Amino acid sequence: MQYMKQLSSTLFLLLVLIVSCKKDPQKSEEIVIPKEEIVLQKTQVFCYQGIIKKDTINLKFEIDSNQVVKGDLSYIHFEKDKNRGTILGQMNGDTLKANYNFFSEGTESEREIVFLKKGKIMIEAYGDTEEKENKTVFKNPKKLFFDSATVLSEIDCITPK
Repeated sequence: MQYMKQLSSTLFLLLVLIVSCKKDPQKSEEIVIPKEEIVLQKTQVFCYQGIIKKDTINLKFEIDSNQVVKGDLSYIHFEKDKNRGTILGQMNGDTLKANYNFFSEGTESEREIVFLKKGKIMIEAYGDTEEKENKTVFKNPKKLFFDSATVLSEIDCITPK
């Protein structure tokens, strides 16, 4: 009998110990989750080239996560001065609209450009233009023509070594 009392007392103490060590379900432990860095979509780089008869057009640009476009554009005309410059604009859906600042025949100029992206090609827009604030712009941007005369195909971008 004494043995049973001791066993009961021991079991009771063990039970009290277990219950007292049990965590309060009302209190939750604060779980610390390390803050992950917000990874913005990387800038995408695209390169296009069009060879029309003996003329070459090279277009290289990057698009950031806000669809801002920055890049280089050159028109290399056979037996004529080259137009080389930079573009800065916006990609809206499949349409690239930008300002093209370039040098040609020793003169700096600026004009509006628009390209339509279709798969792996870019088609340059044409339309009536006018001069506004020392810049050539399209008279009516809603009446632009995209024909197959000036098509640039996507190419691998070559990075300088």
